[in-house]
Amino acid sequence: MSDLLIGPDGLARCAWVGDDAEYRRYHDEEWGRPLRGDRPLFEKTALEGFQAGLSWITILRKRPHFREVFAGFEPDVVAAFGDDDVERLMGDAGIIRNRAKILATISNARLLLDMEPGEFDALMWSFAPASHSRPASFAEVPATTPASDAMSKALRKAGFRFVGPTTMYALMQSAGMVDDHLTGCHRADA
Repeated sequence: MSDLLIGPDGLARCAWVGDDAEYRRYHDEEWGRPLRGDRPLFEKTALEGFQAGLSWITILRKRPHFREVFAGFEPDVVAAFGDDDVERLMGDAGIIRNRAKILATISNARLLLDMEPGEFDALMWSFAPASHSRPASFAEVPATTPASDAMSKALRKAGFRFVGPTTMYALMQSAGMVDDHLTGCHRADA
């Protein structure tokens, strides 16, 4: 049970939640639930890219501001961002001010616009495994899988950036392509 934590509501959760109320909400309402659509998956891809090297709670707390300054992650709007927008974003302490990640988000939006509607969603979900064993402990949760390696490779081949295999496995978990809620977590098989 050390990899599970009993919350103030008496429910068992994956212990990575800790005692943070926003993390509990995210765990219970979003993480591991199927996320569909080009725009939502573009947002998730961008935020997972910004998270690389940082903790997810940092991104989660900054997410409302990210959404504001990245125009709700509407790909057509983000794709039109120019040098002035990059400088505006670099000066905004409410987000992660990393030029390479900002430029990747804009570039990735442009690539998404070259796709047919629904194509990005279909591409991302094509890597969801047909079956996935529920982990009993954190030690059983991989950093990457053959599916996340393949997703990363396909996206990089298409020109997408900040889509490494570890980042893509985190996306697969958060977007519900795999369900890594631990055995005993109240969200397991919910």
